Amino acid sequence: MLLARPRGYCAGVDRAVHTVEQVLQLCGPPVYVRKQIVHNQHVVATLERSGAIFVDDTEEVPPGGTVVFSAHGISPQVRAEAARRGLRTIDATCPLVTKVHNEARRFATEGYDILLIGHEGHEEVVGTTGEAPEHIHVVDTPQDAATAGVRDPGKVAWLSQTTLSVDETMATVRALQEQFPQLVSPPSGDICYATQNRQAVVKVIAPRVDLFLVVGSANSSNSVRMVEVARAAGAPAAHLVENADMIDSSWLRGVRTVGLSSGASVPDVLVREAVAWLAERGFTDLEEIATTEERLMFALPKELRHALRGAE
Repeated sequence: MLLARPRGYCAGVDRAVHTVEQVLQLCGPPVYVRKQIVHNQHVVATLERSGAIFVDDTEEVPPGGTVVFSAHGISPQVRAEAARRGLRTIDATCPLVTKVHNEARRFATEGYDILLIGHEGHEEVVGTTGEAPEHIHVVDTPQDAATAGVRDPGKVAWLSQTTLSVDETMATVRALQEQFPQLVSPPSGDICYATQNRQAVVKVIAPRVDLFLVVGSANSSNSVRMVEVARAAGAPAAHLVENADMIDSSWLRGVRTVGLSSGASVPDVLVREAVAWLAERGFTDLEEIATTEERLMFALPKELRHALRGAE
């Protein structure tokens, strides 16, 4: 068994989950969370048992209630609606997503049309688009470049969802550059460090295994991309599993080496359970493959830091 490192929680997910836990301790249940705090069923169920209530819209939060915004970010319209209803808000948006929002506002202010590479309907894309809806056009694939309509081909910039495949995103960027030779890039890449690091180690492991398993939820974009990266990098088979119970033993027929990793919103307990499941079936020789060490940490949201200081 080849176990990837880094894997699991990134700094943004750790911050978001810890935010909800801290708000529950500070305020007591119920604490409302708009959308899934991160895209992982185990994490959501664990927080629900502690008193978190997940809602699709701020209208479901009682007036004067406390609501945490998820790691994926929100549009200004959501923020304004929460203020109108007198809600106490705590913003757990990942700082790397906030960076993309800031770039969108800057480009829009400067009069650019923005081609946002991402998946239509994903919460992060919805939130970013809300920053400048008149300027942003979502582009999902390289093929979409040909139909991307803009006002001035000489004043176009691109941004991207943070959880995409690095290779696929750059293929889309190249297609957009062919369509718009004066295309402006963001000051630094938008795909987050954790997404890139997890994909990089998958690429190293995939050619060495007969089967690659990624622990993660089906609505987790970065987890789904890791499976695609594993297949593209040479793994004969690769599957996304919610947890060890979802591993199909028939996948192991003829398999001598298994690769294992997890998405950026997956707690390590689920990986440990998968390791134990595979060990029970003969995969006891475990080697950890590391390509980099992650030490980045994000401070808790300022609203929560202020509240915690006031409670001391």
